[in-house]
Amino acid sequence: MNDVVRATRTNLLGLEKAELEAFVVALGNKPFRARQLMSWLYKRGEGDFAAMTDLAREFRAQLSEHAIVATPEVVSRHDSADGTRKWLLKAEAGQAFEMVFIPETDRGTLCISSQVGCALDCAFCSTAQQGFNRNLDTAEIVGQLWLANRELGFEPGGQRRITNVVLMGMGEPLANFRAVVPAIRIMLDDLGFDISRRRVTLSTSGLVPQMYKLAEETNCALAVSLHAPNDALRNELVPINRKHPIAELLDACWHYIDEQNGRSVTFEYVMLDGVNDQPEHARELARLLKGRPAKLNLIPFNPFPGTSFRRSPAHVIAAFRDALIQRGVLATIRRTRGDDIDAACGQLAGRVNDRLRVRLGDKLIGVTVQ
Repeated sequence: MNDVVRATRTNLLGLEKAELEAFVVALGNKPFRARQLMSWLYKRGEGDFAAMTDLAREFRAQLSEHAIVATPEVVSRHDSADGTRKWLLKAEAGQAFEMVFIPETDRGTLCISSQVGCALDCAFCSTAQQGFNRNLDTAEIVGQLWLANRELGFEPGGQRRITNVVLMGMGEPLANFRAVVPAIRIMLDDLGFDISRRRVTLSTSGLVPQMYKLAEETNCALAVSLHAPNDALRNELVPINRKHPIAELLDACWHYIDEQNGRSVTFEYVMLDGVNDQPEHARELARLLKGRPAKLNLIPFNPFPGTSFRRSPAHVIAAFRDALIQRGVLATIRRTRGDDIDAACGQLAGRVNDRLRVRLGDKLIGVTVQ
């Protein structure tokens, strides 16, 4: 379907329940039609209005004229030897972004993107090296999950292959707040994808004001990209720390848990050889997190072209984990998946042309944090 047709129709995947009700009422129908539509869209995975047989024929005709169920277009697909699958998805004007499915014995995790590129400029991340082009809209974010379900053989009433969703792909989700939060609500809505709040995770590098706002507007699991135990080092690795230092960031984390009655915050920590993996770093981390509702996920660094960083040796990572556990901090080591297709953590790059000259971690230039 061409872009002109898309522009004249409302993409239903971008509408929350109340918005969908307003849409069907504007077409002259009863609000309950929105619930029927959501059942077709999310419980049955159906995007063809003609196939929605319990809807009135006139209503289906209206939908065909005024609405659309549109997902991002697949540019390419790559399958890893370990079962991980990565899709390159089209935005427009040569732009593209990526999503990744990671199958495990007890769950299936879909890692989705929130932006084309990223402006946070984290030193060890391939996405950051691509620059930033634009935010994805709500329909493009929801559309990734809807599309992946179809690509993976979704069957109504069958066992879900996608049990967990993480906003850990390209982009900083909280820099796209106004599109990300409605998308999360659709994922959690019992009339939507109906995923448990503990199985939808938003990962942030630390946009503190938006973290407080997130606690007011939705309820999902929270992950924070920490990567350093002190401000001096984190300023270099995660430049947003210059604006929101660690103490301020942690206050926002504990507030989120208190407001949402959550279990814990997951702190992500990429292990960089000789940079942040020394015994003194483990001791500093333990002082920050001991006695707090926190768990630390140690991530072996995944290299990408042009980087000067190296992965910490396996024995160093294991010793780092053990040092944290001995000091009362729950720590685990993430198993690297999909690195043979550049689908591992920190490797998503997509295709980002026409980059905006912004560095969110340093100062805001020409971009609005929404």
